[in-house]
Amino acid sequence: MARRSAPGKLKIAMIGTRGVPAAYGGFETAVEEIGRRLVARGHEVTVYCRHIDGPRTKTHLGMKLVYLPALRLKAAETLSHTAFSVMHAAVTTKHDMAFVFNAANAPFVPMLRARGIPTAVHVDGLEWMRDKWSGAGRRYYLGVEKLAVKWADALIADAKGIADYYANKFDADTELLTYGSPILRDAASDRLAELGLEPGRFHLVVARFEPENHVDMIVKGFSQSAAEYPLVVVGSAPYSAAYTSSIEAIASTDPRVHLLGGVWDQEQLDQLYAHALTYAHGHSVGGTNPSLLRAMGGGTPVLAFDVEFNREVLGEHGMYFGTPDAFQERIDYAERHASQLLVLGQRLQRRAELTYNWDDVAEGYEDLATRLANGYSIHKTRRPRVTADRPIAIAEPSHTMISTSSRTDSRIS
Repeated sequence: MARRSAPGKLKIAMIGTRGVPAAYGGFETAVEEIGRRLVARGHEVTVYCRHIDGPRTKTHLGMKLVYLPALRLKAAETLSHTAFSVMHAAVTTKHDMAFVFNAANAPFVPMLRARGIPTAVHVDGLEWMRDKWSGAGRRYYLGVEKLAVKWADALIADAKGIADYYANKFDADTELLTYGSPILRDAASDRLAELGLEPGRFHLVVARFEPENHVDMIVKGFSQSAAEYPLVVVGSAPYSAAYTSSIEAIASTDPRVHLLGGVWDQEQLDQLYAHALTYAHGHSVGGTNPSLLRAMGGGTPVLAFDVEFNREVLGEHGMYFGTPDAFQERIDYAERHASQLLVLGQRLQRRAELTYNWDDVAEGYEDLATRLANGYSIHKTRRPRVTADRPIAIAEPSHTMISTSSRTDSRIS
């Protein structure tokens, strides 16, 4: 994508995640990768982070960090931290715009807009479909989708399936801004020995232990297989003890299943992604998943749960399953045809390189930030603001589902 003329300096707030350095999930990775690039382009980026134990730094990769508390409760942790963050952003530095991650945080958008801070909400996946939410929780997530549409100046979707959902259900325009994929070539393998593993001789799954990520299906299907190589399971679930116990029960009957828990060492995690014979991806309700992109960037063949979001990312180069029996078949096939899988992994890495590029993603965020700061809103109720250090250049309203990459036609499909 050609780089456009450098805009004036913007003060941008990024709210609603655990913060950076990224060590947990997709939102945190996006904030880190996008924020550092916005800083490199001359903008001032403030990231709101949750309190952490141990030393804290005031900056990370050029981004300013603000640490605020959160209630350690499943239903309140995200919301309480966002509430503190929005109050801080509203009464301190005057930001030119804010990116708020997670539609659950939509109720706090009016406070930002009341302070003249235009706001884009990244709506994420369809949270109300997750098993961990039922009753009031599910109703809340269904309700905040409507509030995001009603109150945000712009909506961000990271997958076409999410963009289509908002278009069909709410007749709402979204900006299609995906995630980027780190491309891991000639990755070192020295850290695998610490885990008793050899390159190309293990299968991998990285996921939070939640029902819609189907870790239990993967472990069960693997246990039915004739696989020679072990299945390495990275992940945990702070709020899903019963589901975690069910996975542990299945794994306890099969010494080939290695439950590692969380792996926070990113160098070691990269080596796991890059040197697995296969990566198993059971996620079913999110959008474009960073773990999936990380495996693709490592050139690793992917066995994915068969849903629209995963097919959108992998195309014809994925191997799909929907039951434990189907997963068993894919694992047995993979070990019998390892040389064919090498070619499949190379094609996935090429697809990731062409389609999921962090520089393109950051440029999409920069373009949206500039348009919002200059008065654009999907509600067309805001007027341009003129500041002393930034000339106004009114952009035309974006079309629904703008891609972050102008190289879409070069995708391997």
